[in-house]
Amino acid sequence: MLVQDRAVPKSPKPPQIRKLPTVQSNRLSEPKNLDFSAWVPDNCYKIVTILVLILTIAAVFFIYSSTNTAFLLCLQSETQSAVDSISLPQINWNSIKPIPDRTSPYANFRSEQWVVVSVSNYPSDALKKMVKIKGWQVLAIGNSRTPSDWSLKGAIFLSLDMQANLGFRVVDHLPYDSYVRKSVGYLFAIQHGAKKIFDADDRGEVIDNDLGKHFDVELVGEGARQEVILQYSHDNPNRTVVNPYIHFGQRSVWPRGLPLENVGDFGHEEFYTEVFGGKQFIQQGISNGLPDVDSVFYFTRKSRFEAFDIRFDEHAPKVAFPQGMMVPLNSFNTLYHSSAFWALMLPVSVSTMASDVLRGYWGQRLLWEIGGNVAVYPPTVHRYDRIEAYPFSEEKDLHVNVGRLIKFLVSWRSNKHRLFEKILELSYAMAEEGFWTEQDLKFTAAWLQDLVAVGYQQPRLMTLELDRPRANIGHGDRKEYIPQKLPSVHLAVEETGVVSSEIGNLIRWRKNFGNIVLIMFCNGPVERTALEWRLLYGRIFKTVVIFSAQKNSDLAIEEGQLDQIYK
Repeated sequence: MLVQDRAVPKSPKPPQIRKLPTVQSNRLSEPKNLDFSAWVPDNCYKIVTILVLILTIAAVFFIYSSTNTAFLLCLQSETQSAVDSISLPQINWNSIKPIPDRTSPYANFRSEQWVVVSVSNYPSDALKKMVKIKGWQVLAIGNSRTPSDWSLKGAIFLSLDMQANLGFRVVDHLPYDSYVRKSVGYLFAIQHGAKKIFDADDRGEVIDNDLGKHFDVELVGEGARQEVILQYSHDNPNRTVVNPYIHFGQRSVWPRGLPLENVGDFGHEEFYTEVFGGKQFIQQGISNGLPDVDSVFYFTRKSRFEAFDIRFDEHAPKVAFPQGMMVPLNSFNTLYHSSAFWALMLPVSVSTMASDVLRGYWGQRLLWEIGGNVAVYPPTVHRYDRIEAYPFSEEKDLHVNVGRLIKFLVSWRSNKHRLFEKILELSYAMAEEGFWTEQDLKFTAAWLQDLVAVGYQQPRLMTLELDRPRANIGHGDRKEYIPQKLPSVHLAVEETGVVSSEIGNLIRWRKNFGNIVLIMFCNGPVERTALEWRLLYGRIFKTVVIFSAQKNSDLAIEEGQLDQIYK
């Protein structure tokens, strides 16, 4: 037994006696009876790869089947964006051919002073008086609503057919039923010797029927007024837009185009500075009666039974604006000198109520490039309030974008060496930023080429001072002027001394108790009430939050219930 026990482990022969095929067969057959516990660890990476592949295919199929519309629209939008990318027009300025007047009956007519108006009805009483202004030629521009037999002795009338035959490039971009067709009139006036253009409205009567009495018609020569002009202070570099109506005695009135967030700034200037005259190439006049106000003012201040008859201080001095500061401009009471004729272009891709305002800000920014400025003058015309409807919907894009536009323009810079190149570059940048569309970029290119074709010489550039440190305003440079406080309308109530003193008390109360947020709930119609509340209490409280049962994004009204507001 002992020998056998020792011999079994030590003998090498027993393995040779065993049949290897039998043993091999047993080893392969045994796993078939197991639960793959040994096979899974050895093939783990293969399993993971297959699972990932299956999940990927399932995810792609799920996205395509459940959200295929949005998915494809997104891809299509990106592709369309790449295809429709805005490109800067390339213009060979030296190859532009002149455009002579060969079709109109006024081919040989010349005048240096023009009044350009848009007419949709028969001649108004104001226009009949305007043709009698000595030394000025009235040019009436028709549209698709103008009567075919329109005529007025002393005025030149351009119908749609006559406009189409003048050969101007801009005609292809203009709508048929809009006052922006005045762009044809500007070019026609320049073609026929214009040196000054009064951009007018056929509803405004020129006070005393004398433009030279109110504006600085002559900037150079013997008849020029070279006196020093009051200028808004540049002491606050963050102030980029102001309400000029305050300077002329109306603190609770604001012009169309003023950002609504600036309506509450109704304090007068602490001090002014001065600037030499001669560079006010754009001169904005103020209108008595119905001034240029937006629909927000018109609907919230308008009495149901009385027409507006707002008066401004006619003895207040004209006031200019330094570089970096802007003011709303309009198309019915503004004098342009030849150095700023390029700034007359009215955009075509925005609403009619926004077109002249955007033009005004666009033109002011470019005016700084030639060392010019804007000045606002005391009342020059009187407009009667005969408006039946004020289209708030036409101003929505204006109220939404104008504040952002001003910030963009003040910060915009260009390295171009000619004014027209800068103009085209700015129009391109504004199209990219969405202030207007590529249509206006192409319109700008056509406008500039037409200016060259009618013989206009672009002004030379001047050194900008925007990026230089602003000069300190010394005590001797400060000029004080305190505007009058003329009677006005405040929420359809005459602003007496009692109302003014009560608002003053509330303002002082706010200063004593810090910045307070006013939360209001409106359970009735919000279209008018909310605007009245915001305009009244926005002058007193830092923030006014308005809730209603229904949300209104246009009026910045949030949805909420009264019990929820208390909580």
